[in-house]
Amino acid sequence: MLTKRIIPCLDVKDGKTVKGINFVDIKTVGDPVELGALYAKMGADELVFLDITATNEKRKTLSDLVARVAQNINIPFCVGGGISSVEDVRVLLGCGADKISVNTAAVKNPQLLTELAGEFGSQCVVIAIDVKQVDGEWFVCTHGGQVVTDIKALDWAIEAVRLGAGEILVTSMNHDGTKNGFALDITRAMSEAVNVPVIASGGAGTMEHFAEALTEGKADAALGASVFHYKEIEIPALKQFLKEKGIEVRL
Repeated sequence: MLTKRIIPCLDVKDGKTVKGINFVDIKTVGDPVELGALYAKMGADELVFLDITATNEKRKTLSDLVARVAQNINIPFCVGGGISSVEDVRVLLGCGADKISVNTAAVKNPQLLTELAGEFGSQCVVIAIDVKQVDGEWFVCTHGGQVVTDIKALDWAIEAVRLGAGEILVTSMNHDGTKNGFALDITRAMSEAVNVPVIASGGAGTMEHFAEALTEGKADAALGASVFHYKEIEIPALKQFLKEKGIEVRL
């Protein structure tokens, strides 16, 4: 059985790690380089770095900061924000990223996923799907959550994998930062519909929430941000808790 992964996320704005609720009310929580190094040391399985305003500010990801984070960690490193071309990805991989995550650019130009997978391999391409529930249906959001499209989230997940995405990072805007638990229904629906790993994101508040995402939600990995940044949950304790629940994790 494949072990489940615990992934801290660094949402980065103006070179600082930040955290919001429902994608707004953003507060600074620390230095990305220091936090990344700390999480790697604590046993995180992977690190995600999202430059959350790159798309809206029409600029590229902060490559020098990515390089500094990469130099201080020894775990797989996924970077997203403002990526829209093969060249963008080449730069970030050169800075030390192992994978990249695309969202808005792939929705605008789905063939980008095929191009990136062809150039770097599907294992390098993560499709980040920000989702919002409207009248009981989950839809795709772009531009850092500011635009709600009419694309159904599950349909897009299936299509993105067909085009070349090797992993899905699904974040519920309704749950983000609320600490009320992950969106288990859409996470499970995506996990059952595709044959690539699905990362649950948005809403982690307790250790039990992580367990639910990895069992009921059928996710391959669960991502947390503020619970780790504010030390409400320590990664070693979380992994021990999951292990005791019979969930395979790397201790």
